[in-house]
Amino acid sequence: GITNLTPSYNKLIVSFDLTLANFKKIKKFIEDLEISIQTNIKSKKVSIPICTEDEFALDFQRLNKLTNKSKEEILELFLSKEYFCYMTGFIAGMPFLGDIDQKIQCPRLETPRVKVPEGSVGITEQFTNIYTSESPGGWNIIGNTPLKIFNKNNELNPILINPGDKIKFYQINKKEYDNWK
Repeated sequence: GITNLTPSYNKLIVSFDLTLANFKKIKKFIEDLEISIQTNIKSKKVSIPICTEDEFALDFQRLNKLTNKSKEEILELFLSKEYFCYMTGFIAGMPFLGDIDQKIQCPRLETPRVKVPEGSVGITEQFTNIYTSESPGGWNIIGNTPLKIFNKNNELNPILINPGDKIKFYQINKKEYDNWK
């Protein structure tokens, strides 16, 4: 019956084959499950370099207006926290990390960008993320990491950040960024 389980931030998608299973039986099975929160999740700590120079930090003017904070104040609040990876998705391997400081939480862009560069670090509401490939997107971009977060050529472990991992960002300058590439 059940062919796949896909966890997300606050839901679990259960996929099943109706030719092999009965919907009512699967529904009853799920309803009867005793759900408990695991606190012994095996996670790793990942340090992520971020360059926040103007060519990468596309939305600080917008964030300054919305938060009434300078770029330096926003970065101090952003860089001072360790983030939890709640899920990956939208784009292969894209981590959804939280929770950012309430003082810098902002809504998505009213009009998403057609192209957000790979490695861009964005914030929206209580989350931060890293774009694992160039794609459309509406998050507030505060910098870019030279680190490859998703590597489709690595068949054994293509994703650097997995749900449950703890992430800490640290600032690098343009020269350090270029040396990573």
